[in-house]
Amino acid sequence: MKVKLIIISIILLLIMVFATGCIPVMEKLGLVNPVNEEQLTPEKGGPPDGLVKVLIGFKEKPGPAQQALVKGLGGKIKYTYNIIPAIAASIPEVAIEALKKNPNITNVELDNQVFALGQTLPWGVDRIDAEVVHTNSDNRGAGVNIAIIDSGIDYNHPDLNDNYASGYDFVNGDTDPMDDDGHGTHVAGTVAAENNEFGVVGVAPDAKLYALKVLDDTGSGYMSDVVLAIQWATVNEIQVINMSLGGNKNIFLEWACNLAYYDDGLLLVAAAGNGGAVIYPAAYSSVIAVSAIDSNDELAYFSSTGKQVELAAPGVDINSTLPGNTYSGETWSGTSMASPHVAGTAALVIASGISNVTEVRAKLQDTAEDIGLSTREQGYGLVDAAEAAGVETPSPNTGTIMGKVTDTTGLEDIPGATVVVKDPNLFATTDSEGNYTIDNVPVGDHTVTASADSYENASQAVTIIADTTSTADFALSPLSATGKMHVSNINMAWKKAGPNVNAIAEVTILDGSNSSVEGATVSGIWSDATSDNDSGITKTNGQVSFKSDRIKNPPSGTTFTFTMVDVTKDGWTYDPGANVETFDSIEVP
Repeated sequence: MKVKLIIISIILLLIMVFATGCIPVMEKLGLVNPVNEEQLTPEKGGPPDGLVKVLIGFKEKPGPAQQALVKGLGGKIKYTYNIIPAIAASIPEVAIEALKKNPNITNVELDNQVFALGQTLPWGVDRIDAEVVHTNSDNRGAGVNIAIIDSGIDYNHPDLNDNYASGYDFVNGDTDPMDDDGHGTHVAGTVAAENNEFGVVGVAPDAKLYALKVLDDTGSGYMSDVVLAIQWATVNEIQVINMSLGGNKNIFLEWACNLAYYDDGLLLVAAAGNGGAVIYPAAYSSVIAVSAIDSNDELAYFSSTGKQVELAAPGVDINSTLPGNTYSGETWSGTSMASPHVAGTAALVIASGISNVTEVRAKLQDTAEDIGLSTREQGYGLVDAAEAAGVETPSPNTGTIMGKVTDTTGLEDIPGATVVVKDPNLFATTDSEGNYTIDNVPVGDHTVTASADSYENASQAVTIIADTTSTADFALSPLSATGKMHVSNINMAWKKAGPNVNAIAEVTILDGSNSSVEGATVSGIWSDATSDNDSGITKTNGQVSFKSDRIKNPPSGTTFTFTMVDVTKDGWTYDPGANVETFDSIEVP
């Protein structure tokens, strides 16, 4: 009898808890929607007629009194947050100024839209050596929970369904975050596509995926939903968040990111943006901003750059999963595709035994590979999954090239000559007797080139066999003293016409006696702000000018770079060893 009474008492107690206080608890846990009176409109979450979507910050955690204030101004509440002291609502535009004057309110900002950042083989997974981690260790990211804040995930996709855990649709207000755009599914495949017999493989193929849908079928959404998605992640045991989206600066989004990172210990990774300065949330200090590179380790022409860039990752021609049990077909490009490489690598680091978020971040920074870009372009460098996860990369099969460089006229040794192996760009300088050695040359066929000041270049094909030494000797012909030309200098300027900005590069070509060379064809390439090729012919003063493609309203700090490629003229030889400059840059003030 006593047992029955105890059971009945427990049941009644549970009923009271759920009746009086369970909804707020469940809201905090992300099990139900917070206050949401707006409901869906035909505009998929757009404001009701005559109202403006805003985020309102309070000095204390909002409750009934703060909600009543918003309603009293004719507003309709969308979300009451727990992660930050704020309410998302739609209010009459005339009420904004009244709210700003209220001493209990800290901020009122428009609920601006956020957007998916561009459509960009797993060549990227290979480039960062994630497959080395899979092959040489038991680490595939198991036990790590990754939230994809994006357009949802096609959780029925055969390369994703076993890794999909759960999620939430903040666009439609339900628990079915099915992707109807494709962007989120593509991102999820790079993070954690399964290691099976088909399709593609992700960076962390055993990690668990959580779809937090904040973007609709057009790839757009609202800051208020991103903030709530971050809040959901903080109470649902998420360890890594990927945000391949962005928009304008927003104090409420910054609060949410800071609290998630500094207080709750989540690692936040975001796309730097596709052009101009780094966008938000990537630009916040609590978020890892990721720029994009191509398969040649060059900065993608579209990638945003800036001091906030922390890491670079592959983001050009990326193949991944798409809704409907398909794959890209046509590859996608964008910093959206770069960011998930870092998020997946973070999962491998956590799975290796490093759980503290600052230590994970430091590991990603300390092990990044310097690929020769500026810090504004690559941050600490290209993310390196194998190094970050503590897995040694096996040395490739290699051999050695050695030889001698001499002068054809008298068979004299040429000290200081440079011998280069094209791909993978290994080089050596000859000693005082003209000898050189190049180690660790990968097995295969290579083109080897020798060059020296005042001599013609010479090249030959060399086949490398593992653990053997191949010989490549060179005899260089002297250049004609009167037929040599080089780049004396490159002067940069910028030109503005209305909102449009161009960069101007003036190149000067001189001969061996520093006289002007007329009629030489000069070619070069523009990079950073634009990506185009240029060529022109020098005038009597040895100068030729080039103009970059124009950029409309480039932000301050946008960089234009011009790099020399070649100089040609009948009967003359271009002597790059005598160049004073080979490239120059200019920033928009």
